[in-house]
Amino acid sequence: HGGPGAEPVGAPLAVVDALARHGAPFALFLDDFELITEPAVLGLVREIIDHLPRRGQLVLGSRSLPDLGLGRLRAAGALLEIDTEALRFSLAETQRFLQRPAEPAGSLPGGWLDELHRKTEGWVAALWLASMALDAVIARRGSVAEFIAQFSGSNRAVADYLAEDVLARQSPDVRSVLLRTSLLRQLTVPLAQALCPRQDVPRILAQLEAANLFLTPVGHDGAERAWRYHALFADFLRAQLVREQPDELARLHLAASGWYEAQGRAVPAIDHAIEGGDMPHALHLLDQHALAFLDQGRMRLLARWCAALPAALLRTRPMLQVVSLWATTLTRGPWEAMAQLQASGCADSADPAVQAHVHALQPMLLAMMDRVEDAAAIGRAHLARLPTGQPFADAVLGNAMAHVLGVLGEPQQAQRLLDVARRGQSGAGFNRMYSESLEGLLDLQQGRLRQATARFRLAVGATPSGSYQPTHGNAWAGVLYAGALYEAHQLAEAAHLLNVYLPLARDVGLPDHMILSHTMRARLAVLDGDIDAALQALTELEYLGHHRQLPRVVASARLERARILTLQGQRGPAAQALDRADDPGVWPRVALRQMNAHDVDDLLIGRLRWQVLHGDAGHAAQQAAEAAALAGHAQRQRRSLKLQLLQALALQRAGDGAAAAQLVARQLLPLAAAE
Repeated sequence: HGGPGAEPVGAPLAVVDALARHGAPFALFLDDFELITEPAVLGLVREIIDHLPRRGQLVLGSRSLPDLGLGRLRAAGALLEIDTEALRFSLAETQRFLQRPAEPAGSLPGGWLDELHRKTEGWVAALWLASMALDAVIARRGSVAEFIAQFSGSNRAVADYLAEDVLARQSPDVRSVLLRTSLLRQLTVPLAQALCPRQDVPRILAQLEAANLFLTPVGHDGAERAWRYHALFADFLRAQLVREQPDELARLHLAASGWYEAQGRAVPAIDHAIEGGDMPHALHLLDQHALAFLDQGRMRLLARWCAALPAALLRTRPMLQVVSLWATTLTRGPWEAMAQLQASGCADSADPAVQAHVHALQPMLLAMMDRVEDAAAIGRAHLARLPTGQPFADAVLGNAMAHVLGVLGEPQQAQRLLDVARRGQSGAGFNRMYSESLEGLLDLQQGRLRQATARFRLAVGATPSGSYQPTHGNAWAGVLYAGALYEAHQLAEAAHLLNVYLPLARDVGLPDHMILSHTMRARLAVLDGDIDAALQALTELEYLGHHRQLPRVVASARLERARILTLQGQRGPAAQALDRADDPGVWPRVALRQMNAHDVDDLLIGRLRWQVLHGDAGHAAQQAAEAAALAGHAQRQRRSLKLQLLQALALQRAGDGAAAAQLVARQLLPLAAAE
């Protein structure tokens, strides 16, 4: 319900699971689906489709084809498409619709009926509106012929006509309530009463609901029944309010904002303050709640508000500027955030609190831009200034530097920083997700897959929204959890998570997460026999690398393409693909670092894989043994395990089956058994 401490109604992934387990027949209706553009929401709907039980149906109403993989559903016979021609009523259907016993309009003569059908083109919404308008005409003994002659057939025109006609026949009190509450997305009796203190709101709302005028019930808002205005009428009522009472709009928004503020519901309070144009009050509310929302990881919400505020006004509140910077970082990526930071002047602020946030942002942004060496240099200097009295900033700096030091091969220092970051956390929230994810990465490097999986699972559920919320920025943990499940061969669960988290990871632009998520999607597609989908995922990854000037991402897409060709037995094309992936500016640097995306997938491993299958297996066995020893010395047990497995395969391929069996029995099986 919008307050920083509000409890979630339920996590969307849990809803997917609940629907999948539902035993009784059901149909889930989603109308106006063309309005949904958020990739994470589309991913969630794909999950619902993929996990619909045998007696479940999903019905979508949309004015455009949604991006839900309709071709695949069509080919599987799982899609029923009802196009515009099928939706239009025939003349006979129009006649039956208008001749229902309860419809006074049902006695239309044939000529008038033909004309009405022609003007509406058989669209049921227009016919329904026309029938309501005709009822009003007949009730006041007006001319039906004149109405039909003037009727345009457009939904908007009919809705406006009907609303104006119905509104004109309401009492002043009812009319006032309709207009003054039209700016609300949902209305309850207490909220409507706050906006209409002189009217008997409970009686008027009951009267409107009984007459089926304007209002649509939407369940409950807390303990109160809630309604919304029918979409066809809401725009008209709001426009009428602006025409008749232009000075009231801002006051009504402010009244709604105040009511929500008194109820402890900061989100709608801030929304109404912004919509009402009262930016100083919106800033006042944000001053009170922004850091709490930041700690929860509600970055998209904060980004939306900050984008709505005038830049000049935001510059008067340096702390809100840094909140905006955090939101930009975790919704639109580090490049835009770095440009915003440089233009903001926050780095030169004399405010210690602002400086604390800037010092946390700088190494995090540099690491996200794949500049870990620069992040380490600037971050070490900022660590010396801790604590600063800003818990969120201090925890992020500790977490970010733990990540950087882990990549640089200093796991003990990374662990120490994680421990420090944990001590400054206030429970569930963004930093807990961050810490758990990073500790899981350390576990994964050590080959402790079960422990890493448990940490990633905790990290995904670390925000107050449970296991998933697009506004809570935990794509960081979601992609890692999907990767751990993939490693454990829980492929359906991994794909389930990828559908939701890959779009978020792509938007934020974390290099390792982009590489992991897209290569994982490609591998899952290959396992499903869909090579085209696999290549599409890698093409998108390569494009993202070019677009964001990330050579490592480009090289990783090419490396994965080489892997597919290698395993397909295409010796020559695979070798050529490996050569294309061999970027001298990328792989020597990767070899000196411990990057999560390349722990068990880099150019060396790609070439060893090719050698085992298509080249000199004996030489590959020797190379793999040497690389495995180096990985073990660096305490990278997972990488060492991968290389020893390649060594065993190479020995077998070279004809030394006994040595291969001995290596598996002495080195690999004990490690595998422990997991």
